Amino acid sequence: MKTKWLILAGLVGLCGMAQAAFVTIGNAGNTADGSTGYGAVGYTYQISATEVTIAEFMASDAGNGNEDYWNDGTRMVGASAPASFVSLYEAMKYCNYLTSGNVDDGAYVFSGGVYQSTDRASAITTYGKAYALPTIDEWYKAAYFKPDASGYSFYANGTDIAPSQTDANYGNEGGSAWAVGSGAVEQNGTFDMMGNVAEWLEYPEGDFTGGNYEDFWLLPGPGNTYPSMELSSFGFRVVEVNVVPEPATASLMALVAGIVFLIRRQLD
Repeated sequence: MKTKWLILAGLVGLCGMAQAAFVTIGNAGNTADGSTGYGAVGYTYQISATEVTIAEFMASDAGNGNEDYWNDGTRMVGASAPASFVSLYEAMKYCNYLTSGNVDDGAYVFSGGVYQSTDRASAITTYGKAYALPTIDEWYKAAYFKPDASGYSFYANGTDIAPSQTDANYGNEGGSAWAVGSGAVEQNGTFDMMGNVAEWLEYPEGDFTGGNYEDFWLLPGPGNTYPSMELSSFGFRVVEVNVVPEPATASLMALVAGIVFLIRRQLD
């Protein structure tokens, strides 16, 4: 039986430090992938080429110091490994830090350290652009939409052929992360959208609240992932936008856990 695995959730960028690399995702107004319904984005945006690293995240003061998981004495991956043990709220604060230099000010509205709402529009008006977690459509397009606009590939490497298990760009080998950007570059200039760690995303509320998941598994699943959870497998990347998503799309957005885990398809 063939099962599609959707790998969700995301982050990287820098404010006041060396700017992380971003890649531009164009072809605005593309249609969604007919097999999944994801990937349609009506504007050009940028997405970080890699997941946010330990060094980048810990310099922001958005977390609580647990993010150096991959250097615990038994594993010494280095500060260029993806930050993990990052909760959704901490990832949101990092996005604010990139936007304004302050973890409490940006696209994610906090009051007294408590998350209140998401407002990309106000952040763009105030700062000229905003950094945020990718929506599922933004993430999916960056991973699977072909740069020549000819359609979607099954894997982020631009083909329908699974990458080798020995490719550092695929999976999470040996239960350990690796330094970001050390695998093969993917079709839109990104790295590790087929592996390394899971990534936080903004997920459309309609699917989360009972839509037909068909053959998608949202891992670890809508029912057992919470915004305050810190897991060793969770990291993120970011998008940079200066255009507000269409109202129809924005009205559906809710921040929940999505996990981009390994690949789109697993055979069992």
